[in-house]
Amino acid sequence: MNIENATPSYFTAHGAAYVGDSLDLLAKLPDNSVNLVMTSPPFALQRQKEYGNLDQHDYIGWFLDFARLVHRKLRDDGSFVIDFGGAYMKGVPVRSLYNFRLLIKLVDELGFFLAEDFYWFNPSKLPSPIEWVNKRKLRAKDSVNTVWWLSKTEWPKADVSKVLAPYSDRMKKLLEDPDKYYTPKMRPSGHDIGSAFAKDNGGSIPSNLLQIPNTESNGQYLAGCKAVGVSGHPARFPAKLPEFFIRMLTDPEDLVVDIFAGSNTTGQVQGYRI
Repeated sequence: MNIENATPSYFTAHGAAYVGDSLDLLAKLPDNSVNLVMTSPPFALQRQKEYGNLDQHDYIGWFLDFARLVHRKLRDDGSFVIDFGGAYMKGVPVRSLYNFRLLIKLVDELGFFLAEDFYWFNPSKLPSPIEWVNKRKLRAKDSVNTVWWLSKTEWPKADVSKVLAPYSDRMKKLLEDPDKYYTPKMRPSGHDIGSAFAKDNGGSIPSNLLQIPNTESNGQYLAGCKAVGVSGHPARFPAKLPEFFIRMLTDPEDLVVDIFAGSNTTGQVQGYRI
């Protein structure tokens, strides 16, 4: 879909990338046209980054301006998925609640629904913040981001069967010989585990804890940046993160938008999928 009166920085057969003010560009999209907004905005960190990030006190109001437009542009069964990194309060080893305060405003003031809360665990993340983890050794390293899956209605389009996880070795053995490893009965927890538990569904239902290492230190994107003499984006999320939500929440021809595209990992994932 082309954005009215805007020229793409580049385009392919499956989409386009635009460089400009996200608020202006988003406003030019038709209302009720977007199936998924998948994005990772600048976080409200205390240390300023090259790509720009606001102070925690100003952050919520700033982001709500984008979210109001997203609500208008989403289809009724569309979704808004936001990756937020955690942060500490300035000068003290206690956590900021900016991402949780923002979530409440998105629901209470803008009318979004929290379809589900996800947590991205990056096991390869370096220990941080340095002051409280490395130097004074007062806190464990921060390696989990909150990922809010929001929707316009209580019934957004979704199909978790598109993102099934591989079965564990134990589950594979159970499927091969259910009678040897499993007896249908009521568990002490109250769950009634019936014979259908041994059915092969092609994979297991994933949890809302997404373990995805962010380990790419080179690759096509950075090679391209080097070739044209520009600096690469310093805070890219791994392709498997947007891929999970794109597969679960959209069909191949749906419109997926990243309003803080950075290196455009989201666009690359959607393009390859189509």
